Amino acid sequence: MPAHVPEPADPSSADPDSAEPLGRERAHLADSRAALRAMREDVQALDIRDVTANWVNAAVLGAQIEERIKALADFSHTPLFFGRLDYLRTVGAEQAEGAAGERFYIGRRHVHDADGDPMVIDWRAPVSQPFYRASKKDPLDVGLRRRFGYTGGDLTAYEDEHLSDPATETFSGSAGGHRTSKLLQAEIERPRVGPMRDIVATIQPEQDEIVRSGLGGTVCVQGGPGTGKTAVGLHRVAYLLYAHRERLARTGTLVIGPNRSFLHYIEQVLPALGELEVKQSTVDDLVAHVEVRGTDRADAAVIKGDARMAQVLRRAVRAHVTMPAEPLMVVRGSRRWRVPAYELEEIVRELLDRDIRYGAAREALPQRLAHAVLVRMEQAGEAPDDRVQDAVARNPAVKAAVKAVWPPVDPAKLVLRLLSDAEFLAEHAEGLLNDDEQKTVLWAKPARSVRAAAWSSADAVLIDEANDLVQRTHSLGHVVLDEAQDLSPMQYRAVGRRCTTGSATVLGDLAQGTTPWATASWADALGHLGKADAVVEELTAGFRVPREVIAYASRLLPHISPGLAEVRSVRESPGSLEVRKVADVAGLDPAVVRACAGSLRQEGSIGLIAADARIPALAEALAAAGHAYLSPGDETTAESRLTLVPASLAKGLEYDYVVLDEPAAVVDGEPDERTGLRRLYVALTRAVSGLTVLHAAPLPAQLGS
Repeated sequence: MPAHVPEPADPSSADPDSAEPLGRERAHLADSRAALRAMREDVQALDIRDVTANWVNAAVLGAQIEERIKALADFSHTPLFFGRLDYLRTVGAEQAEGAAGERFYIGRRHVHDADGDPMVIDWRAPVSQPFYRASKKDPLDVGLRRRFGYTGGDLTAYEDEHLSDPATETFSGSAGGHRTSKLLQAEIERPRVGPMRDIVATIQPEQDEIVRSGLGGTVCVQGGPGTGKTAVGLHRVAYLLYAHRERLARTGTLVIGPNRSFLHYIEQVLPALGELEVKQSTVDDLVAHVEVRGTDRADAAVIKGDARMAQVLRRAVRAHVTMPAEPLMVVRGSRRWRVPAYELEEIVRELLDRDIRYGAAREALPQRLAHAVLVRMEQAGEAPDDRVQDAVARNPAVKAAVKAVWPPVDPAKLVLRLLSDAEFLAEHAEGLLNDDEQKTVLWAKPARSVRAAAWSSADAVLIDEANDLVQRTHSLGHVVLDEAQDLSPMQYRAVGRRCTTGSATVLGDLAQGTTPWATASWADALGHLGKADAVVEELTAGFRVPREVIAYASRLLPHISPGLAEVRSVRESPGSLEVRKVADVAGLDPAVVRACAGSLRQEGSIGLIAADARIPALAEALAAAGHAYLSPGDETTAESRLTLVPASLAKGLEYDYVVLDEPAAVVDGEPDERTGLRRLYVALTRAVSGLTVLHAAPLPAQLGS
């Protein structure tokens, strides 16, 4: 952050109590850190032995205290507050009730002094909202907005906006503002080493509107590279946990990412905001009912991921129900009670018509049969109670009837049979899949058992669907789904099952869909997710990728996603893009190594992105030149800043400087040209400060000259 201290337009109005505002702000920072330490020490000093009735309560309370202690940790390199709001003396009651003439410091968490008075206000609190939303046109009763600049953990600068003074300019971090805030711009452009950081100090109004949207509705965010959609989704989780903590503590929250490298990259964002309870997962982890050891051809994976497979599975599950052909005879003591077959069939059909889960219906069937027996007992003059009905439901004859009519279904065995038995598949896919499609999904060599099968990721999703048909999947309060454009319809259904009673935040970019089954539209995706009424928001202002770089990559948009809005970057960075032609293939590897060495002379992280097939050769060239490198997911440090990234794993990651090897090889590494160009679009947009493209082969024609 810059060490320059901008002079306020009116020092006395900016801070009437001090002739040296920066010194006073530093003192407040020191006092706030001391107060946070005291809050943590108070929790650490709690003695739970006298307030718990038993060891179970003690264990629960102890775990809660440990989590609270972790949440109150103070990271010296992280600013405790990043802004300040000075409200006007006269305030509209509806806009900021109780804030008239008040001053609030805005930070990542709430801090109070020994008397309980706030020293730092959580950025999610209603009183903090004007820090992100207030403008000269609509000041929201804010007289002064101050931003702070830091070097490490030291407060080194401040910058003021007098929102109520028509004679002064206002700052803006977006493309439509009056004058760019230097502190805001420096924070956005700050070099990144290590995992993804929060953007709590730089949230823009259009992002804040999404972040603070309510828990009850699902929001889909379409955002191009550098628009901050991932950060917006994570900050929305943090906001929802603040606003609805008790409810979400009961129901749970989950962040779903495309792969574990991506999850490792983002995993520190929520803890930095004090949120430790949010779980993370990939879709493959969600549906891990079997061990995945195989892969599908692209055409087979597309069909297995098609929503029609849900209906095939539904038919196959319900086909296990057999209408009773024999009456039920229950013996109790010296009496025999007979329920005719036609009445048993009526009971079975009623359960089928109710369309409840297969397993739930199977559990209900013994009681239904027992009730039919009790009706006959009552007609004979007996007075059976609930205990008699339970006993009849456990009668061997009833158990045998249930097993014959409604046998148990093992989801994995069911899918195994569908993929192995051509006749069984044809029976249940009739009218849904044609003959060629059925042949495509059938295994060439059927597996002998569930454990012996070489299950693919798409197979595991089918098993998850079948499992939900048998027994309901647990639903969470809120799910964040990132890089959603790459999911198949069946994968959307798998995620949707995890939030049937909750809401979701769906994040993605249609232009970055790089799977053969990538979604064509958000309307289709949200329909499969079960959230057809979701609000779709589009972020088009880019804050991270330089304007020259995003403009170059956007040449591909008409070919990969016609009609999609181009990202408008707010960052001008002359010289941030360099495209170099290498004379021949033999000189490409040395040229790439030299480019990496040049990038390492800059501050920040460096990513060398290449087609997957080129990774071994580049790894060897880097090692021969003495350059150590990391793999995606490994955390960068000041000593180790170069990451070798296969193009297939680049999505969602970003680096200060990117060296892109041989764009044509990236395109050729995919099964079709459109997917290859989308993969290239992803690779071109991972750079935050500079992009160097090296090629020996001709560039793809879609990039132009």
